[in-house]
Amino acid sequence: MKFGILKSKIEQVLFESYVDKTLKKDIFVFEELILKNKNMSKLFYLYDELSSNLGLSESLANELIDKSIIIYENTINKINLWVGHISTQNNYENLDKLFSNNVTNLVEKISAKKTILENLKLSNQNLYESKSGSLKSLIKETNSEINSVLSNLSESEINEVKKIINTDDSTLKNQFDILKEMSIKKLNRIFKEESETEVQKTIQETIQKVESDEYSKMNFVKLRTLNENL
Repeated sequence: MKFGILKSKIEQVLFESYVDKTLKKDIFVFEELILKNKNMSKLFYLYDELSSNLGLSESLANELIDKSIIIYENTINKINLWVGHISTQNNYENLDKLFSNNVTNLVEKISAKKTILENLKLSNQNLYESKSGSLKSLIKETNSEINSVLSNLSESEINEVKKIINTDDSTLKNQFDILKEMSIKKLNRIFKEESETEVQKTIQETIQKVESDEYSKMNFVKLRTLNENL
C-alpha cells in the first residue's frame, strides 16, 4: 500500500464524516491512529507540504524535495499502513512516484518531480478547491478541533474507543457482523411500527447503509453507537 493512497482514504473518511455529521467519533480515531503516531503524522505533514502551492523559488523547491525524500526514506518503514475498506482515487500519485524506489520507473519519477516542483513554485491562490471545500483545509480544521471534540467525550467513551482501536481486527469483524444483524432487525421492527412516510424512508435508507457498510474500526464504532441508540 502506497502512503498517498492511505492518506487519500483517511481524508475521504473524514470528509464523509464531516458531511454526514459523524465527525465526533472518527476524529478521535484519527487522533489515535495518526496524530499521536510521530512517524505517521510526519509523513502526513510531508505530503501536505509537497502538495501545496508555496510560492517557492526553484532552488528552494528543489531543496525541499531533496530533503523530503531523505525524511520519507527514513520514516516509511517505521509505520504500519493501516487502511479501511474505502474506495477513492489517489490524490497524491505524483508524490508516491517521487518516493518510489522502483528503479525501472525513473522516467515517471523524474516527471513526477518536475510536476511537484512547478506546483511548489505556484502561489497559494491557485490551490485546488473541491466542490465541498478543500480536503486539505478540512484536515487542518480537523486538527484544530480535536481537543474541543475530545473534551465532549466522557472518560468511559474515550476508554472504550481506545479499547476498540487496540482490539484485533478478526475479533471485531465477528462482533461487527453480529451487530449488523442485530441493528437491521431492530430497524425493521421500528419500520413496521412507524406510520410516518418520511420516517419510514429515513429508516429504510439507514438499513441500506448498514447492509452495505464493510468492516472497519470506524464503522464498528458507528454501528455499535447506532445499535445502542435503537
